[in-house]
Amino acid sequence: MESRRQLQAGELIKRHFSVVLREEGTYIFDSEVLVSVTKVIMTPDLGMAKIYISVYNTENKEAVLLQARENMTRFKQQLTQRIKKHVRRIPRIDIYLDDTLDEMYKLNELFDSIK
Repeated sequence: MESRRQLQAGELIKRHFSVVLREEGTYIFDSEVLVSVTKVIMTPDLGMAKIYISVYNTENKEAVLLQARENMTRFKQQLTQRIKKHVRRIPRIDIYLDDTLDEMYKLNELFDSIK
C-alpha cells in the first residue's frame, strides 16, 4: 500500500511527464503514435518512479518503448524543469509498457467468440 506522499508524488510526476511526452514525443515518435501515461508507482523513499505508458495506433509497441528509453535523458531534463520546485530530489525514472488495454481487448474477443 502506497503512502499518501507516494501517491501525491506519483500524481505530480504523472501529470508533468504526460505533458513532456505530448510536447517532446512528437519529435521522437511517429506522428500517428499516441503515447500516454497510465500509472506512476513511487518507491517508499521517493527515489525511483516506475512510469507505465500505453501506446496506441501502432502494432510495434516495443519499438516505441525502446525509443522512449533511448531518449530518457531528454524526457528527464524536461521533467526536471517542471517539477524541481515541487520535490527535494528528482527521482530516477524507469519506463514500462502497460498492456492492460491489450489484455482487455483480447478478453473481449474471447468472450465474443464464446457467445
